Amino acid sequence: MHKDFTLIPDDQPGVLARLGEACGRADISIEGLSAFTGQGKGVVHVLVPDAEHALEVLAEAGLDVRAARDVVVVEIADQPGAMGEICRSVADAGINIEQAYLATGGRMVMVVDDVDRARELLGVP
Repeated sequence: MHKDFTLIPDDQPGVLARLGEACGRADISIEGLSAFTGQGKGVVHVLVPDAEHALEVLAEAGLDVRAARDVVVVEIADQPGAMGEICRSVADAGINIEQAYLATGGRMVMVVDDVDRARELLGVP
């Protein structure tokens, strides 16, 4: 099961390089990433398939994972309106999307307030 990790590092050069290098050395695939900065801090969301191993590796690299959440990962067509269609079905079911970003392989990652219902609705494991 995939997890979305949240990291809040200081805004300085090399954070994403350290993240990528540590995961690469440990043969951990980063399947999705969202990163931005503001007010001297970074906010990084990273999608990994093996959460326990990744937590150890990131801790050894000095990267503090502040949160690890189950997510919904759904295939998304590369065409206009695809995101709207997926998000509309989730919204109409009363499920709140708290965060979303694109991942490798034409997939969208969603952090939602009801993971099980969203997975069932969208037909994903």
